[in-house]
Amino acid sequence: MQAVRYKNLAWESAANLLFPNDFDPAQKYPAIVSVHPIGSCKEQTSGNIYGKALAEAGFVILVIDASFQGESGGEPRFIENPYHRVEDIRYAVDYLVTQDFVDENRIGALGVCGGGAYVLNAALTERRLKAVTSITGVNFGRMTREGYGGTGQALIEGLEAVARQRTAEARGAELLVNNLLPPSVEEGKKAGITDIDPLEATDYYKTSRGQQPNGATSALFSRMSVALGWDAFHLSEVLLTQPILVVIGDKPGAFGAYRDGHEIIRRAASAQKELLVLENTSHYELYDQPEPVAKALEKVIPFFKQYL
Repeated sequence: MQAVRYKNLAWESAANLLFPNDFDPAQKYPAIVSVHPIGSCKEQTSGNIYGKALAEAGFVILVIDASFQGESGGEPRFIENPYHRVEDIRYAVDYLVTQDFVDENRIGALGVCGGGAYVLNAALTERRLKAVTSITGVNFGRMTREGYGGTGQALIEGLEAVARQRTAEARGAELLVNNLLPPSVEEGKKAGITDIDPLEATDYYKTSRGQQPNGATSALFSRMSVALGWDAFHLSEVLLTQPILVVIGDKPGAFGAYRDGHEIIRRAASAQKELLVLENTSHYELYDQPEPVAKALEKVIPFFKQYL
């Protein structure tokens, strides 16, 4: 593994380069950008699970930290801006095409959770991406809107609240950073949370199972208005033509990967598109649990070998 930094807009992105076991810098390799979930970092599932496995399968992997998060630059911290997240993928491709050992005609992307929808959205207009895999991908715009009531006046009131907070912060108020998860599964249950997704997220991010110093699971409230107006799948019927593989579990949860997976497969213009639905599998089991991850990789690795 090699830690790298490269230019983004007005800051640097941080990433880890993972190499095949028999890596020869004189050769040309297919490369994959690996994109982490919302509130995550490159040291978690996008890197130590999927990135590692794909590198062992013969690909060069660039596992990135989102701007404003992890070890990447950008201020203020903890911004979850879908447009920036998609631009991060473009800058990652910019970096890869400057590396002599990367075949610029064989670059793909893989994302987990929110990252799974970000890579699909990037592929709409980033033609340097030749194939894309979404692992339990979540359309962050859709999820955010549902969190604010879904439609109508509730969304407007949410936007008004964000506007008031941003004005306050512009005038010097303390930044409002929301932790997206309870401190423990037990505390979540005490607070009345019953849905499988937030409880399993807490088990992953708040325990030794998946916890990492930069996996903050936090978001700056005053910057959430962008997500409320964003849709990962807009124009996918026209612009998403690359081969795609979408992997989901069949246990639906509040974050909506099950619904989003079916939706993008239905809407994408891709001639080659496949939906893998794993039985008796939840969203967060696809992050790191050996059996569902192995079943996913049985499809993911051949998919990238075929199309890259």
